[in-house]
Amino acid sequence: MNKINCKKNKGNRGFALAEIVIGSSILLLIILATSEAYNTYIKFSFGNQDNTIAGFLLEEGVESVIYLRDASWGTNIAPLVNGSTYYLYFNGINWISTTSPQYIDNQFLRTFTVSSVNRDSNDDIAVSGTNDPKTKKISVTVSYWQGHGTTTRSLSTYITDLYDN
Repeated sequence: MNKINCKKNKGNRGFALAEIVIGSSILLLIILATSEAYNTYIKFSFGNQDNTIAGFLLEEGVESVIYLRDASWGTNIAPLVNGSTYYLYFNGINWISTTSPQYIDNQFLRTFTVSSVNRDSNDDIAVSGTNDPKTKKISVTVSYWQGHGTTTRSLSTYITDLYDN
């Protein structure tokens, strides 16, 4: 009887070793998959951070042009050439439009362009019609490098000489 029991124990030892190897392999795969998922999450998280910043910079750009409009349409908006590219610069007190590139955090480049607005016979904004010198279309663009290339976001709106200044 002892000989038979010895043979069964030897066979069980080999089977237990196989279970340990298979269990370790499964555990290793779970750890590697979790690690890869975490790395992917971090990569997308940082990419999303740049998209969020770009969105805020677009909104700030529109608000800055509105500030320029409110300060003086005749000085800040009316002299701007339609279709030309301008940059926004904050000097610590006021916003200023300039033709010199202004990078934000050495990564984001924000520009804006001004274009004329036409009105039809119903006084609605139209592609063709009579030019409205008191209304301008503002297009703000933010460009930034995002891993695989340059990403550009844009936002357009209309402003008017609200205060007749």
